[in-house]
Amino acid sequence: MTTSASAPLPASVLEALARYDTPTICNAMEIVAPERRLIGYTVKPLVCPFPTLPPIVGYARTVAIRSVLKSGLSAEEQSKRRIEYYEYVGTGFGPRISVIQDIDGPDVGYGAFWGEVQSNVHKALGCLGVITDGSIRDIPQWAPGFQALAGSIGPSHAWVHAESFGGEVRVAGMTVRSDDLIHADSHGAIVIPYEIAAKLPEAAELCGRRETPILDIARSKDFTLEKLKDALKRSAEIH
Repeated sequence: MTTSASAPLPASVLEALARYDTPTICNAMEIVAPERRLIGYTVKPLVCPFPTLPPIVGYARTVAIRSVLKSGLSAEEQSKRRIEYYEYVGTGFGPRISVIQDIDGPDVGYGAFWGEVQSNVHKALGCLGVITDGSIRDIPQWAPGFQALAGSIGPSHAWVHAESFGGEVRVAGMTVRSDDLIHADSHGAIVIPYEIAAKLPEAAELCGRRETPILDIARSKDFTLEKLKDALKRSAEIH
């Protein structure tokens, strides 16, 4: 059983954000917070085994893992650390998204932290999915509806263990802190500052209205370069 503290944003804001794919949220961010045009989102490709799942929006639970080196903790200490980790993941603002950095350097993805067991446990703890530069496995046995963006897919978990949790991590070029608001889908993920989250749906609608005249003519059997020029002009006048 998990608990959730009072969230910093109304559930209705998260629900509104989830109606849009992540590229559209990135477009909206360019309008609302143009200073973030080069930061705050994944910039390296990630594997998504479940591309048809809808976008997820939730608060980050951050973890650093490694698998090449065996944990230096005793079995008793490892058991205690695992419980502490699950307590961290299963409490706080909800819904939650696991954001996990593999710190094995050139051996990133050597062992998979994620598979049948962890996906089902984290889903039960209130997580919607995972974003990691590490590897994942057990794709056919994965928790239904639990989204995954990963650096790779591999067979073994090697010596994988959580090295730390609750701190700052960097995954696929995206820096994330515990409790950051994350929007993700098969394209990648983006961090959304609390103070602008409620403004993004309206900006996303504006982006859609600006694209409509261009797409209409591009898809038309009567397409001409002159009509495209006119559509571009009309698009620029939409505010």
